[in-house]
Amino acid sequence: MKIGFLFPGQGAQSVGMGKDLYDEYKEVKDIYIKASSLLGIDIAKLTFDSDEETLCETKNTQISILVMSLAILEVLKKNNVKAEMAAGLSLGEYSALIYSNMISFEDGIKIVRKRGELMQNLVPEGNWAMAAIIGLEDEKVEEACKEAQKIGFVVPANYNCPKQIAISGEKEAVSEAMKIAKEKGAKLVRELKTGGPFHTEKLKKASEELKKELEKINVKNIGKIPVVKNIDAKIYVEEDNIKQILANHIISPVRFKESIQTMIDNGIDTFVEVGPRKSFIRICKKN
Repeated sequence: MKIGFLFPGQGAQSVGMGKDLYDEYKEVKDIYIKASSLLGIDIAKLTFDSDEETLCETKNTQISILVMSLAILEVLKKNNVKAEMAAGLSLGEYSALIYSNMISFEDGIKIVRKRGELMQNLVPEGNWAMAAIIGLEDEKVEEACKEAQKIGFVVPANYNCPKQIAISGEKEAVSEAMKIAKEKGAKLVRELKTGGPFHTEKLKKASEELKKELEKINVKNIGKIPVVKNIDAKIYVEEDNIKQILANHIISPVRFKESIQTMIDNGIDTFVEVGPRKSFIRICKKN
């Protein structure tokens, strides 16, 4: 058995997620306390006791999911469950990098909080949305977006798994693309709980500011286990400029489908999802 860890991104959140683990394991509570002290924010209270609207603010969502994922890792460690490779969906790539010791816990907590703030505060003015298109080939989703661009900006953002893509852009154009995709044979279209045109050129300013913040932290190009990149579905190597890659990350489509295939091609046969939901199980089965 060769285990790979998968870490979720924004959209996996729900109020109260992780509360059962927090109450049961001292190791989990310690992670929440450590993260909270670094940021001066009560992450447990934010995650367990806030309302859905507050938790779904990008600056809150990202840090809440990250801390929960890192806390779950402590439970896995306690039970001697280790991975030989890791990948994460968007935000989840930071969890993977922290797990691999390519970014320290302290730097990871701080940079993800800053990332969430930048992605929330530097969204250009407009009415933005993201949506999932399920049951339609990549090419037809891309066609639907192109056809909907007569109304406004919309592009594919996350290639999650075969016949499952998230699109991102102006709300009216996203709605039009959803309609067109349905006409082209999509089995399901639904708007996602996110607040901006993530993984598109519209976050260029946020990307530039994130790069400045990334320059303040230390990163290692090689960690304790290989990590697969979102932007090209390849494993990080010594020559990579990780800080630039992570800055480009938020304006580039997520190649998660190909990332999982990379893990499979490298012998991973058992996937463990480290996060609030079981959203990756279907993806792995489809790959």
